[in-house]
Amino acid sequence: MACRITELVIDAADAERLARFWCDVLDYVELDREADGSIEIGPADAGFGGPQPTIVLSPTADPRPAKLRLHFDVNATDRDQDAELRRLLALGATPVDVGQTGNESWHVLADPEGNEFCLLHRRVPPV
Repeated sequence: MACRITELVIDAADAERLARFWCDVLDYVELDREADGSIEIGPADAGFGGPQPTIVLSPTADPRPAKLRLHFDVNATDRDQDAELRRLLALGATPVDVGQTGNESWHVLADPEGNEFCLLHRRVPPV
């Protein structure tokens, strides 16, 4: 028997803003909202326990202490990497320099709160 990831929890200064951003990036929808302001987002047709993990954006007033030890890698499903990069930048992502050489096949970006994520080169089929 093994475990699998069902939720990823991200502390957020503005959970509402990050929920909108990641819903737009991943084509997720809001699944649940808790009294503490936490917002759970995920695939509309699967939700919690489905083949993809949901994301819980948990409000916090604590500042982010340093570079995250975990980040998302995303791949486009219906366009090439350049077109997806343009889309992500239009949604509010920003390029981030974490020491890349310039020869990488991926782009390092940050969401509106500065959480790093990578846009990989390969296109993958939707789940």
